Amino acid sequence: MFSRRSFIKLIYGVVFLLTLLSVIGTVVLLKSKTLIFSSAQPVTTAVETALPFPFSVNAHTKIITENPEVSNYFFDTLANRQQSTNNWWNQVASLFASKHWYQNLASPVSRIIVIWPGERKEEITKNISDVLGWSADNQIEFQRLVDSSEPVLKEGKYFPGQYVAHRSANPADIVTLLNESFSSEVLNRYTKEVAAAVPLDETLVIASLLEREASDFTNMREISGVIWNRLFIGMPLQLDATLQYVKGGNPEQPRWWPAVRPPDKYLDSPYNTYQHSGLPPAPIANPSAEAILAALNPIKTDCLFYFHTKDGTYHCSPTYEIHVQKLRSIYGRGS
Repeated sequence: MFSRRSFIKLIYGVVFLLTLLSVIGTVVLLKSKTLIFSSAQPVTTAVETALPFPFSVNAHTKIITENPEVSNYFFDTLANRQQSTNNWWNQVASLFASKHWYQNLASPVSRIIVIWPGERKEEITKNISDVLGWSADNQIEFQRLVDSSEPVLKEGKYFPGQYVAHRSANPADIVTLLNESFSSEVLNRYTKEVAAAVPLDETLVIASLLEREASDFTNMREISGVIWNRLFIGMPLQLDATLQYVKGGNPEQPRWWPAVRPPDKYLDSPYNTYQHSGLPPAPIANPSAEAILAALNPIKTDCLFYFHTKDGTYHCSPTYEIHVQKLRSIYGRGS
């Protein structure tokens, strides 16, 4: 029979366990904020150590040359950075950044702003506004300042990462942070030699597509190879992510990246890559340095078609017939 003494011991045990978990959780959250605050270094430090992007594709000669150093550059220069969104501690902070109690946990005057790779500017603006309590006019001014800064683009320069700002920061303050980060992480790596092979605006567009279409860095490079193959022969890119971008731009649409339906392939928009050949007129999202590296360094392939299964497995094919065969073998149907 369960005695009163045993019951009391059980209660004490449960209380101790909950207290321990609470302490561990608080330590983890404080640690994540501390690391982000410490990684908010002066931009000059990043500029001094920035290594130029390697590149293995030429948009003019339509040639892809495998570069074995790309993986080393990724792991040594980008993936292991303290401020990388791949960093585990940064992911913890990113998860709780929208919570006011978390923002006040380590500092009552500073705020952490998180921009995830692959977010569109409206999405980013809302998230920043939620943290800083901006008005609608502040949001409009913020986008205007970012979009009008050099290089002038409607998307692609809201550089992903974790930023630390004063809780009363205005749009100009945040734009300064973003521009400095974009300059140190992208512009200072984008040398004249790189630009001669692939113009920056084209790279940002392709990188934005990769952020929405790929699962990881290797997959980004695989899909980059397919995109470049299609561009080289003038074939429409036919990417669903561009249709999501068009649909998500509708103010009445409740989701930033809504599901794509067959009729969406006929949407009237210059961003519709089913109806228009070549690249969209501007990036559809804001890419990371990793995606930019993948856009510049596609894996050489003969594939022109690809799809992912529900478990994330990547399948590509050189012809539409083989593509359909693979779809039918997995799903029992193809189109």
